[in-house]
Amino acid sequence: MEKPIYLKDSEDAKLFNELRKKVNQRVESIPENRDIYIQIKAVILPLLYIGLYVFALFNAENAGLYILSFVLMGLSLVLIYLNLIHEAAHNNIFKSKKLNNLVLQIFDFVGANSYIWKKRHIASHHAYPNVEGWDTDIEQSGLLLIVPWIKAKGIQKYQHRFFFLVYPLYLFNWMFIRDFRDFFDNDRVILKTQGAIPVKEKVKMIAYKLFYFFYQIAVPVLFFKVSIGLALGAWFLQVIAASIFALFVLLPLHPLPDNAFPKLDEKNGLPFSWLHHQFEVTNDLQENNWFVRNVLGNFNFHVAHHLFPNYSYAYYNEITEEIEQFARDHGLAYKRFPMATALEKHVDLLKQNANNAYFILEE
Repeated sequence: MEKPIYLKDSEDAKLFNELRKKVNQRVESIPENRDIYIQIKAVILPLLYIGLYVFALFNAENAGLYILSFVLMGLSLVLIYLNLIHEAAHNNIFKSKKLNNLVLQIFDFVGANSYIWKKRHIASHHAYPNVEGWDTDIEQSGLLLIVPWIKAKGIQKYQHRFFFLVYPLYLFNWMFIRDFRDFFDNDRVILKTQGAIPVKEKVKMIAYKLFYFFYQIAVPVLFFKVSIGLALGAWFLQVIAASIFALFVLLPLHPLPDNAFPKLDEKNGLPFSWLHHQFEVTNDLQENNWFVRNVLGNFNFHVAHHLFPNYSYAYYNEITEEIEQFARDHGLAYKRFPMATALEKHVDLLKQNANNAYFILEE
């Protein structure tokens, strides 16, 4: 199938070149190499995850400490994703692609799959954000409807009443269903952008999954006398905690009623230029403090990431200042909400889609 085509607009191309020049100059004026702080995290955060695991094993007789350690492992997993995996996929941590790929492979050891996630993120989500049928981040699951112009059917009409039961299972779906479907289901979105997946990657995916469950559950039970119930329970709570934490990152940035879900025309054309598309489908968050910038990987500045993914999050504060001013000067749809507001807006989107508000307005 032919890939989507952005609207060609020479004026928008000139605008982006102007913005890019301003951003490049702003970043080049920063004397320090801030990527060094991410490189330090590339050592510290994996050691934190391993340290919590070892601590859990050597305190296996204390169920409370064991469970707490596994829950903290789940939270550290999300920090690894925000600070390392995401940046390594864009080759933003080290100048060496080999080193970035080495960091990226941490994902394989924590239950995900680095190969297919990078394909999803770069060739699907970044290429066509919020485009149904091409952005894997909004690929429909059957239970929840994210895209407004698809009609809600069956249980989707009640999604605003039960979504809070489904969302904590997010990473379970990723580990047990999503990865496998993307590797073996020919109807999945990923194959439109990826094409055939090498057999060796399929074998590696299964091998890493088995190793993940071996050290998470089998090792504590077989070698540290942890009961099967405690091992499974602690692992379950770890993934629940990670799922909830991860969705605080994903949900407030794209799937909101204020953001567009552009439809393709009969020629697979998109209604916006590439520049306008990024502003129309993405928003930032108001929160901007030391914790967000240094611990949560500046996920609050998501427009900067989509416009300039070649820069690490360490520079997003200054880049966003340039973007915000540029958007005001040129009437671009820059949006920024407090996190609580953005999460409420996401729930509003679920309600609107459940009630088929798009179709009512169309009529």
